[in-house]
Amino acid sequence: MPRPAATQPNPTEPTPTEPTAPEPTAPDERAFDVVVVGSANLDLVATVDELPGPGESVRATTYAEHAGGKGLNQAVACARMGARTAFVGCVGDDPAGAALRAVLEAEGVDVSGLAVVDEPTGRAMVVVDAHGENSIVVVAGANARLDPTVADTLPTARVVLVQLEIPLATVAAVTAAAQRTGAVVVLNPAPAAPLPAEVLACVDVLTPNAGELDAIGGTARLHAAGVATVITTRGADGVELSEGGAVSRVDAHRVSPVDTVGAGDAFSGALCAELAAGLGLHDAVATALVAGALATSVRGAVPSLPTRAAVDAARWPAR
Repeated sequence: MPRPAATQPNPTEPTPTEPTAPEPTAPDERAFDVVVVGSANLDLVATVDELPGPGESVRATTYAEHAGGKGLNQAVACARMGARTAFVGCVGDDPAGAALRAVLEAEGVDVSGLAVVDEPTGRAMVVVDAHGENSIVVVAGANARLDPTVADTLPTARVVLVQLEIPLATVAAVTAAAQRTGAVVVLNPAPAAPLPAEVLACVDVLTPNAGELDAIGGTARLHAAGVATVITTRGADGVELSEGGAVSRVDAHRVSPVDTVGAGDAFSGALCAELAAGLGLHDAVATALVAGALATSVRGAVPSLPTRAAVDAARWPAR
């Protein structure tokens, strides 16, 4: 279980069986609930009947452009769940960069850490089939310019959330800086890449999907490197939760998916928002599963990210 992120429990969902520990700093000493350090992309999304195979061309049935990037998506997901959220990243000095900044500002995300650099704003080419499955090609663009020195001015937060669409050296610097402040450090290892021991030693919660877990060495290796909690998302099969080697499962929230783009980001964002609010780990995961499932019922990444009201209504429909 990660270090608790707040002193106050959730009043509607107590978790008396989970241990508590002293808060590293009082909540009002933290500038934000969640700081997200990551990528911001313009997503170019084509919908097709079936995903093309190697060398195959298929006709798109629809096309749209959306704000995206795992970092931006997760920041919006946190904000829509009610967390005071800041985003740290890079965009280009171009219309796409201006549009992404406007999206974050409209969601109430602090963008004082969003730098403008001399590089085109990142892109993601997304193809989604009729069953909601997708394939994605990411062009880093400005995201590759997010320098490790951003860790020197990282805002204080109860939770710091990072992904791997930015340079690994920056991930290492940010996770180390966040650990020193006593924040709960959450790493979403996507897209999967080898993770050095010094990064893993700074991570409290790791959130791979099943394929990413295999690519980064498996649960046992992660725990041995110092990761306290590994939450493996398994789509319709829910999640596998491993806390120091003790494994449990949490069932998925059932929906009829139309587009899985953004589902993992909805999960990560909701998880961090709930941890920052002081929810116990199991309850935070259960809420995040609802958010991730709801995201599959709407096309696009940012458009699909659910609000706190939508998640609460789905999780507790009788209330």
